[in-house]
Amino acid sequence: MKRIHPSLILLVTAVLAYGILIPQLGFYWDDLPMSWIRYELGAEAMTQYFSNNRPAWGWLYQMTTLIFPQVPIYWQVFALLWRWFGAVVVWAIIRELWKDKSDFALSLSLLFLLYPGFNQQWVAYLYSHFFIVLFFFLLSIYLMLRRRTVVALIFSALNLWMMEYFFVLELARVGFIWTFLRDSYPDPKERLRSTFKLWTPYLALFALAVLFRLFIFNNQVYGFSLVSQLKTDPFTTLLSLLQSILASLWTVTFAAWSQVFTGLDPSTHGIRTVALYVAVILTVFAIMVVYFFKSSREEKTNRYAWYAIGLGLFLLPFAGVPFWATGLNISLAHPASRFTLPFMLGVSLILAGLLALIPRERWRYALLAVLIGLASGRQFLWSTDYLRDWQSQKNLFWQMTWRAPGLKPGTLVLMNEELSFYADNSISAPLNWIYAPDNRSDKIDYVLFYPTNRINSSLPALKPDIPIRYDYLAGTFEGNTSQTLAFYYDPPACLRLLDPVLDVENRFLSADSLMRDAAALSNADRILAAQKAVIPAIYGPEPGHGWCYYFEKAELARQLGDWETVTRLGDEAFALSDYPNNPLERFVFIEGYAHAGRWERAVELSKVSYRVSKEVVGPLLCRLWERIETETAGGVERNEALGQIHNLFACAPQ
Repeated sequence: MKRIHPSLILLVTAVLAYGILIPQLGFYWDDLPMSWIRYELGAEAMTQYFSNNRPAWGWLYQMTTLIFPQVPIYWQVFALLWRWFGAVVVWAIIRELWKDKSDFALSLSLLFLLYPGFNQQWVAYLYSHFFIVLFFFLLSIYLMLRRRTVVALIFSALNLWMMEYFFVLELARVGFIWTFLRDSYPDPKERLRSTFKLWTPYLALFALAVLFRLFIFNNQVYGFSLVSQLKTDPFTTLLSLLQSILASLWTVTFAAWSQVFTGLDPSTHGIRTVALYVAVILTVFAIMVVYFFKSSREEKTNRYAWYAIGLGLFLLPFAGVPFWATGLNISLAHPASRFTLPFMLGVSLILAGLLALIPRERWRYALLAVLIGLASGRQFLWSTDYLRDWQSQKNLFWQMTWRAPGLKPGTLVLMNEELSFYADNSISAPLNWIYAPDNRSDKIDYVLFYPTNRINSSLPALKPDIPIRYDYLAGTFEGNTSQTLAFYYDPPACLRLLDPVLDVENRFLSADSLMRDAAALSNADRILAAQKAVIPAIYGPEPGHGWCYYFEKAELARQLGDWETVTRLGDEAFALSDYPNNPLERFVFIEGYAHAGRWERAVELSKVSYRVSKEVVGPLLCRLWERIETETAGGVERNEALGQIHNLFACAPQ
C-alpha cells in the first residue's frame, strides 16, 4: 500500500463516502432555482441574478455551465472531484509544513475530506462552486509556501473577490507562514520580521479587497448588524456575541464529530442501506489499517502535533467572523451547516494534532481508522437521506401534473413544508419550469410558498383578495390570495389538493402547517384541464401508475363533474395491489360512486374510511355526505344510504 499515492487513498475514500448513490441523486435546494435560471432563462438572466449578489462568483457559474449540461450526475461528480481536489491540496500544504510527516499529512487531509460538520455535499450544483473557491484559497496557501508569489496572489484574489465565506480566513495566512518559518528562524524576533515580509503582499491584497467591498461593491449578501447593535447596547451585544462564539466553536468541533456515532436507524434506512453503511465503514477502515500500519514508523518527538493544534486554534476565529458579524447561526442542520465550511481546515488540524499526541502508534492509527471509517459511513447515510428527498420531490411533481395538467398564470401555490432539502424558493423553480416552459420574460407566472415561512411577510395573511407581489430571483410574480391552490403532501400518502369544504376542519393536517387556513383559499378553477404540463427530463420517465395516479386523475375528473370516469378509475384503483395511505383518498371515489348511483359501494367505502379514525374521519364524512345530498337527486337507494350514514357517523340532519 505504501506505493499508492495518498491522493488515490483520498479519491477512493471520497467515492465510498460520497459517490455510491451519485447515479440516483438529483438537484437540491438552490440547485433548482439557480440551474433553472441559467439553463432555462439564459445567461443574461444568470448575470442579472448575480448582479447584486457576488457578481465575480457569477462569472464562475457562467463558465462551468458552458461545460456541463443540466444533468444531475455531471454536477454530482463535479462536486465530488472538487471536494477531493481540496483534500489533496491540504495534504500538499501539510507536507510543506512538515516534510517528514507524510502519514500525518494524509490523516489530516482525510479528516478534512470527511468533515461531518458539513452534510450537504449532494447539493452539487451550488456547492461545487463553494469548493472551487475554497480550492483557490488552499492552493494560494500551498503556492505561497512554494514561493510562487505571483500565482499565489492570483488565487488569493479569486477567493477574496468571489464570495465572503473564506474572506476573513485570508488573514489566517500569517499562521501558516509563522509555522513554515519555525526551523529557518528559531529566534522569534527574526521569524516575526520574516513572517511579516512574506505576508505583506497578501495583506496588501486583502486590504484592497476590503476597500473594494466597502466603497465600490458594498451590496453584500448579508448585512453587518454587529456594529449597530454595539452602539445601541454594547454590554448585551458583547455578551450575546461571546455566547454565540462559544456555541459555534462547540458546534464545529465536538458536536460535528459526535455525529459519526449516530444516525443509523434500521427501521428507517432498511436492510440494503444498513448493509451498504456497514460495508463502507469496514472497507474504509480496512484501507486505513493496511496503509497506516504498514507504512508507519516510530516518532521521536510530537512537537509538530502541538504546532498543528496551535495553527488550528489560530484559524478558528477567522473562520467564524463572517457569521458572527452578520448574526448568522452556525448549526449542523440543513441548510445552515454550510457555515461550517470555513472551519473545516482548523478543526482538522486540531483533531489530527490531538491524535498525533497519542504515544502508542498502534492506538493512534486504530483510533484514526475508526474515525475515518465512521465518518465515511455517516456521509453515506446522509446521501441516502438526499436520495429519498429527491425521489419524494419527483413524486410530488408527477402527482401534481396528474392532478393539475395546467395552471392559469398568476397562480399562488401553498403547500406544507414536507421536503427536507428544498425551500419553497427551491421548488418554485420547477413549478415554473413545468407549467411555463416557454416563458423567458422577467414576469414569473407562479410561486410556491410554505405558509409557515411566508406568513406576515411575503404572504401578509391567509385571507382572500390580498395582492401578492414577490421578487423571485430573475423576475417578479404578481398574484392574489384569491388565485390560490393549496396542496398537502405527506408521503407515502398522495399529494392532495385541499378542499375548502372539507379540509378547513381536517385534523389530519398539522395545525402548525397552517394548511387548514390555507384550504379555505384553495380554488380549483385555477387548474386548466385541457393543457398538458411538460415534466423536465431530469425527473426521469413517468413512474408506474399506482394508487396515487388513479387518485389524482379521479380528483381531476371529480372537479370536471365526470362521474363516469371517477367510478371507472375507482374500479381500476381498488383492483390494484396498491392501497390508500390516507382515508381521505377514498373520498373522491365515495362521491363518484354516489353520483353514479352505486350507493352500497359509497357506504361501504365510507365505513372503511371511518374505521381509520372515528373522531377525525367521522366529521369529514358528514361534510362529504352533506355535499352529496345537496348535489344528487332523490331516490329510495339514496335515502337509505343517507339514513345509514347519519346513523353510523352521528351526522346532524340537513
